[in-house]
Amino acid sequence: MKPRNKFEKAVFAQSKKLPRISKAQMKWAFRECIAHFAHRLPKGRTTCMDCGHSWIMSEQTKQCTCPECGARLEVRLTYARKVQQKQYFTILTTSGEYQVLRMFLLIVEMEKGLKAQPYAFEIGQYWWNKEGRKAVVGIQRILGRYLDTFSFGSPMAIRQDNIAYDHISYCPMYPKIRVIDTLKRNGFKRNFHGIVPTKLIPALLSDSRVETLMKAGKINHLRHFLFNPQTFDRCWNSYKIAMRNKYDISDMVIWCDLVYLLDKLGKDLRNPHFVCPPDLKAAHDRYMEKRQVILEREREQQRILQEAERLERERKKLEDMEKDKENYIRKKAVFFNLALTDGLLVIKVLQSVDEFLEEGKAMHHCVYTNEYYNQDNTLILSARIDGKRIETVELSLDTFKVVQSRGVCNSNTEYHDRIINLVESNAELIRQRMNKAA
Repeated sequence: MKPRNKFEKAVFAQSKKLPRISKAQMKWAFRECIAHFAHRLPKGRTTCMDCGHSWIMSEQTKQCTCPECGARLEVRLTYARKVQQKQYFTILTTSGEYQVLRMFLLIVEMEKGLKAQPYAFEIGQYWWNKEGRKAVVGIQRILGRYLDTFSFGSPMAIRQDNIAYDHISYCPMYPKIRVIDTLKRNGFKRNFHGIVPTKLIPALLSDSRVETLMKAGKINHLRHFLFNPQTFDRCWNSYKIAMRNKYDISDMVIWCDLVYLLDKLGKDLRNPHFVCPPDLKAAHDRYMEKRQVILEREREQQRILQEAERLERERKKLEDMEKDKENYIRKKAVFFNLALTDGLLVIKVLQSVDEFLEEGKAMHHCVYTNEYYNQDNTLILSARIDGKRIETVELSLDTFKVVQSRGVCNSNTEYHDRIINLVESNAELIRQRMNKAA
């Protein structure tokens, strides 16, 4: 993408002035970043895959030295003639006033009898100014099955930082590095101490706390804080108190956990009595137990509150149910003594909410769960033969037509049409009941 501000424009212009990778850097990458093989045939003919020299090796060994180029090689018993290896590597350098981390992909083509052909593609560059502000210049990353999929034909341009560039920054670094004066001033002595450059460099340029730890030689503490930035912010003031009292933090993780516990317990985090305990583990365990007691009490209070809320919901539900029962009887009582029959079928109105519950359970449908008893303009009837439920009928009190008639599991029975005809043919009786109630 195009540079968006003066900083990115300056970085992009400066990136065009970077020199090509040198022969010494390529030689180092070839020697240190890939594996080196000698391919041996069963009869002893051995070939160095670095220089292509061939000789007879009488006995199979795990390693050997090429008599031509002097390379230390891993011996492989194989008929393979070609090998391709890939590995990322980085170069830390400067350009103008900027600190630059350059990232390359090394590709080495090896073939029996020929000298290995290494070549490198520049993938991207991290740029930092003396205040630690960052910009990324690189080729385009494309979507694909793998993390590191790039469009090698795309031009170098300002890019958004992403997981692929960050991953490559962890790869082997050329040992001859160049750093800006600000990094030297802030305590950097050409050793990353196992911290990835993309974390250490901007932190050392922009955060005085990192400079303090670096110059004090507290590398283990610095490493922990950089990989746990929230812990860094939370514990820094307490850490200064501990260092002022020359307290030896034997286990940084346990100590940071102790500070967290002290904070949650409302203790004074600037009091040496709390942050500099004689026995760190014992203090951690003691405050952890106190925190557990408080958390248990809070959980119990939460449980009691939830139980009270549940009981209140159930009480309200019972109240609503009683209201539903009363409303149903008030609205539909005029139909309760109505019975329709053709000699075989007997169809009666459900006379209470409890009967809706029984009907729904027996017929395995939703006449109760969907609260059909609360519907004003319908009448629910149960069709039975010799007291056995056959279908449940919903009749519209607006049109006096059957809306639906459902048997067990919402299926239709052999009496389905007969039931509908019986109900609709007696619609006048139902209308008369409604007029009388009005």
